[in-house]
Amino acid sequence: MASVKIWYDKEGDFLEVLFSEHLGYMRETDHDAIMERVDDEGNLLGFSILGVSQITIDKPILAELVATISE
Repeated sequence: MASVKIWYDKEGDFLEVLFSEHLGYMRETDHDAIMERVDDEGNLLGFSILGVSQITIDKPILAELVATISE
């Protein structure tokens, strides 16, 4: 069974989704508003979105997260 932790900071308009609590660092993606959290081996631990309130049905954010998902 896997769990996902989702955290939203309304003041900062920042959403973070974590698949793992392992130590990692934030890495840029091809979209300025999205960062991926990865470990030293490149395993995907989660991602964050800045300016999440600006997302609309007509204006979705698209980004490719290229790291593998850590188990």
